[in-house]
Amino acid sequence: THAKKDSTGICFIGERRFSDFLARYLPARPGEIRALDGTRLGSHHGLMYYTLGQRKGLGLGGRPQAEELPWYVVGKNLDSNTLLVAQGHDHPAMFSRSLRCKAFNWIAGRAPSLPLLCGAKTRYRQVDQPCRVSALGDDLLVDFDQPQRAVTPGQSVVLYADDVCLGGGIIESTTP
Repeated sequence: THAKKDSTGICFIGERRFSDFLARYLPARPGEIRALDGTRLGSHHGLMYYTLGQRKGLGLGGRPQAEELPWYVVGKNLDSNTLLVAQGHDHPAMFSRSLRCKAFNWIAGRAPSLPLLCGAKTRYRQVDQPCRVSALGDDLLVDFDQPQRAVTPGQSVVLYADDVCLGGGIIESTTP
């Protein structure tokens, strides 16, 4: 899937640029783009315009003493308003072994017996990823069999048992 075109649209806003839609409702707050080692690489237009795993629109071309690999968004520091980037589609910082989910909605109206072995999707059209789901207070903890790329807080996780949708919730945080 690394060769597929990036998906940056939102279906409910119709045919318009994502950045124009966000700018209309949220004030942009420019900040710094930094590599994981803290090196300042450039500036961003506002953290809201970027998503984990994004490659396009960073404005980071080749860099002296850097590998000739593309840069990807691997994190956001909301407190310092910093966009964190790393080089390479498969950089380790892009992967999460587990996620914490809040506001989970079980289709059946109640949770099945936990822990539960099932499949999970964190991205559109993703193949179900084997995982183990357990309770963590009022939240759910989803531990993946294999680390998952670009799992993004604020987006959704949806659980499946074969072809049956069990429910979904909002990703609160991830663990490398």
